Amino acid sequence: KAYPERMARQLAVLAAAASALEMGLRRPVIAANWKLNPGTVEEAAALARSVESVAGGEAEVVVFAPFPYLSTVGEASGVTLGAQDVCELGDSGAFTGAVSVPMLESLGAEIVLAGHSERRTLFGEDDATVAAKVRQSLGRSLRCMLCVGETREERDLGITDEVCAVQLAKALDGLPEGDVSRVVIAYEPVWAIGTGLTATPEQAQETHAQIRSWIASKVGAAEADGVRIQYGGSVNDKNAADLAKGADIDGFLIGGASLKAPAFATCYGAF
Repeated sequence: KAYPERMARQLAVLAAAASALEMGLRRPVIAANWKLNPGTVEEAAALARSVESVAGGEAEVVVFAPFPYLSTVGEASGVTLGAQDVCELGDSGAFTGAVSVPMLESLGAEIVLAGHSERRTLFGEDDATVAAKVRQSLGRSLRCMLCVGETREERDLGITDEVCAVQLAKALDGLPEGDVSRVVIAYEPVWAIGTGLTATPEQAQETHAQIRSWIASKVGAAEADGVRIQYGGSVNDKNAADLAKGADIDGFLIGGASLKAPAFATCYGAF
């Protein structure tokens, strides 16, 4: 099945981002990571429609739906369709349970999540695996959303910037020229994922600025200025407005709050 309407919309997304950048702006991106939710395909369709209904502004909306729901979410809404994972070992072969980039493309997916803390901690994915997923995604038409962030112990030790720099270097060093612009960075402090804790707006902005500075040191200030950096870590309708004030905070990666349309609408409205 062809997805000409999605291809056209993806071009529109890129054109909008380029237009915003020309005006000295970065187009916000608000992403819903549904994780292992909801329980049925009918619920997924309804949730996709509710998410789309509240997203009427300039920000790009991405939904990272579970693999079985990708087609349904794509058909039920016009949001940017994202995959929560991808096989880093190849496009086909004897990889039981894996899903490849061509499979995702054929379903209309446009972006892949890589490096999420739950994949790192629960599934044992290390920096090398994350880097392979980034390259596998960018090797064809997909974009990538790369997650980086520190543990509570690492923050208490004052090495947040160093931890993020290592994760960024492992994932992005050696990419072909221009590919960094196809990556969205999601800063997600591990200690804030699903805990109800969140970084203060000052902590989030400081780390985002450091991430942009690191990118600038590798690809130059002009390209770094165009890279969108989201905050993820117990974002909800209570803290979104304050977090969104940061000059280097270009959107959110939202977990639990993305499963509730009113809360997601508030987070979206912060930009």
